[in-house]
Order: sequence, then C-alpha cells, then structure tokens
Amino acid sequence: MSKVKGTADKNLSNVVEDLDKNPVNSHQAQQIQQDTNDRRHQDLLNHDDPTDLQHPRS
Repeated sequence: MSKVKGTADKNLSNVVEDLDKNPVNSHQAQQIQQDTNDRRHQDLLNHDDPTDLQHPRS
C-alpha cells in the first residue's frame, strides 16, 4: 500500500479552485466552461491508444 502524505491531492485541489470561481456574467461562465471542455479534450488526446503499439510484420 502507498503511504498517505499530509497534503491534499493536486488534482482535487485544482477542482476545488475551479468550483470556487463565481462568474460575473453569462459570458464569463461560458469561458470557464469552455476552458474545462478544452482541458478534457486535450486529456483525451494525450492518452495513448494501445493499438498504436503493434507493428506490422514484414
């Protein structure tokens, strides 16, 4: 088992910071949501596809 460190999880603390943001108007709310969507999309692009690891035999 891994040892528990005395600090909070970095990802969890970033989520809490994002949730603490109160948008001033609908435009700012849309910009915050788009930033979240962009990060999720980039995260999906960064994951390797296991099928890319196979090489054709020649």
